[in-house]
Amino acid sequence: MSEAQEIPRQFALQRIYLKDVSFESPRAPHIFLNPEWQPNINVQVENASTQLGDGVFEVALKITATATTEVEGTQETAFLAEVTHAGIFTIVGFEGAELGHIIGSICPTQLFPFTRETVADLVVKGGFPSLLLQPINFDALYMQHMQQQTEAPAPSTIQ
Repeated sequence: MSEAQEIPRQFALQRIYLKDVSFESPRAPHIFLNPEWQPNINVQVENASTQLGDGVFEVALKITATATTEVEGTQETAFLAEVTHAGIFTIVGFEGAELGHIIGSICPTQLFPFTRETVADLVVKGGFPSLLLQPINFDALYMQHMQQQTEAPAPSTIQ
């Protein structure tokens, strides 16, 4: 393809929206009677993408934050907050590894501040002290994912 025929590169965020949200506090109100609030916080991060059309992608970032605390000698779930934000992105003129990097790292980076804010709001509205999620290096997570993909053994076939 000559330079005159190349498709100009374009990356644009069209829309960000809350796709799914859930908050559970299975031990309320009893969990609030524990005077020593020292929870263990577990944060899980997932992202997924769907191609909606030529150069148009939905990228979704899901964060699940689970707080557990010891109640009468056993670990109990204090709260579980699950938030999925999605964005519709125009991504044109990128292919292969570049496209994968944009979808797996750059798009989630754009979505993360919205997701972090929603998680913090849910936790406070649930009656708990604020939970401020630390920044996430999506570049490092994407590189780790790519490394795991290359190290995964090829499926064996039976003939």
